Order: sequence, then C-alpha cells, then structure tokens
Amino acid sequence: METPIGFSRAVRIGNMISVSGTAPIAPIGGTIHPGNVYEQTRYCIEIIKKAIEEAGGRLEDVIRTRIMLIDISKWEEAATAHREFFSNIRPACTFVEVKGFIKRDWLVEIEADCVVEDGE
Repeated sequence: METPIGFSRAVRIGNMISVSGTAPIAPIGGTIHPGNVYEQTRYCIEIIKKAIEEAGGRLEDVIRTRIMLIDISKWEEAATAHREFFSNIRPACTFVEVKGFIKRDWLVEIEADCVVEDGE
C-alpha cells in the first residue's frame, strides 16, 4: 500500500530508522492469518525485520515498538509473538487498543524505531 498512499515502509535518516505502521498484508494482497492475533503479529514483525535490513539495520537495533490492537484483551497473544523476536533486545514497547484499521480483518498493526550503531 506504499505507492497508493504515498509513504515508505521504512525511512532512514543518519543512524535512525523509523518503520511505518505494518499490517498483516499477504504478499499477494489480502490479509494473512485472518482471526489469529499471534500469527498476524509474527508476520508483521517479519515485514518490519525485512524493512530494517533493507535500510541497513538489524532487528537488534530496534529501540521502540508500538503494537496497536483492535481488541486489547488479546495483548498476550501479540506479546508472545513479540517476545519471540525481542526477548534479548528488549525495546521500549507500548500496547494500545484502537477502534479499527483500514481492513476489518487486520487485528494488529506495528511500528518500530531503530538506532543503528556506528559502522553499520
């Protein structure tokens, strides 16, 4: 959706990388893993990881994540997926409940910010 909306998945300025809100959009369009917060969260983080790497960073450079859910009671499912990627990195993290997303079957959307170490 980057081109129709006019945004970048990730932007790097100097040693900072900011990753836009990332939804569980399947490679061929549509929503991947409908109805499954855990799997949608994992998939969003995979997209984020790829975007960070394409911008010259690593997942270990993430300093903050923001996890937006349409049902905050499902936060533990999202947290389980988050932990699988970030248990050793431990970025600042916020979970918030939102009214909805562009697509009704998106259950989660995630943003991330990074600081890339010198020499990377």
